[in-house]
Amino acid sequence: MNKIIKIILLLLLFLLLFVIRGYSDELFYDPLIGYFKNDYLYTTMPEINVWHLMIDMLFRYTLNALVSLGIIWVLFERKDYLKFSGFFLMLAFMVLIVVFVLLLRDKFESGYLLPFYIRRFIIQPLFLLLLLPAFYSQKLSNR
Repeated sequence: MNKIIKIILLLLLFLLLFVIRGYSDELFYDPLIGYFKNDYLYTTMPEINVWHLMIDMLFRYTLNALVSLGIIWVLFERKDYLKFSGFFLMLAFMVLIVVFVLLLRDKFESGYLLPFYIRRFIIQPLFLLLLLPAFYSQKLSNR
């Protein structure tokens, strides 16, 4: 792939991640945003429609994952990296969402940090920050 096209595609994909983040309030149901922004240690949890929250978290995670897979493809152009990333992202979501739902049913009585960070990993493309250096390191070691 031409270097200029690659740079333009990467800029567009990263811009798409910013757009997803910027319009998250309008696109996704998440009553926990306001809860974690304010004094969550002193207030009660808001009323949450768990199914609606889980569906919207899945939708948001899928959008971020697809854009992340696009970034990985543009940077490395290797199907094995793409397959591994897709499997890793799918497995990570399944584990994280199960733990998050269990903590949500418990109303975060065991603490607030674990559900806060699990939610972060679900709604933000943080796994991209782990996969990119790992694949780059693998690429350098294969030379």
